[in-house]
Amino acid sequence: MHRQSPSKPGLASPKSGSGPAPETELMLRGYGLTTAELYYRMPDYRHVLNSYIWQDYDLAPDYPQLFRFIEFWQDKIEGPLHSVRFTHRKLIAPGSWRNVVGEFTIH
Repeated sequence: MHRQSPSKPGLASPKSGSGPAPETELMLRGYGLTTAELYYRMPDYRHVLNSYIWQDYDLAPDYPQLFRFIEFWQDKIEGPLHSVRFTHRKLIAPGSWRNVVGEFTIH
């Protein structure tokens, strides 16, 4: 019925049309949207700072996805990080979401 999600280990992702979207399932499991702004030095011009915006669903307060991305950046990207600013927002909580099925006929 459910298969393992390749991008989010441990999260069962439903087949098409069998339930809420994967993002909704993540939010119901406590994930929130994390947005990070990474400032990094240009590889050839170390005195120049550039920025990169990153977003993903992540779990506060440990932020495993964010730290995994920062480790990836440090291992694979030539531009060394200068600083990282981030914010986290839970868009919905288990008590604030309910599945309502309905149909409205207009004219």
